[in-house]
Amino acid sequence: MVGRPRAVPEYTTLAKNLWSHFEHWFAFVLDPRIEPTNWRAKQAIRPAVVNRKVWGGNGTDVGAHAQSVWMSVFETCCRQTRSVVDHRSQTLRAFGNQLLPPVLLPTR
Repeated sequence: MVGRPRAVPEYTTLAKNLWSHFEHWFAFVLDPRIEPTNWRAKQAIRPAVVNRKVWGGNGTDVGAHAQSVWMSVFETCCRQTRSVVDHRSQTLRAFGNQLLPPVLLPTR
């Protein structure tokens, strides 16, 4: 696939790129533990996409950034089977929120 001559120069460039990065592009062929699709990644971001569509997107770049960070925290807590509310409370206390009594974050 990558060794024969090409009629279009861009095809030659693509073939060289595929050859030099074969183990990266086709890692799923060499390692059966790697899935050949991005299905899991798409499912991981699905809640954020649905949330954005339901609420009509974000009005500002700052709001979009805040939502992306917040959804990342939600997903991380979900994957670690942690309560989002407890995590948020512990984080605010650890960083000195004056409205909450201080508490140490648990170590893992």
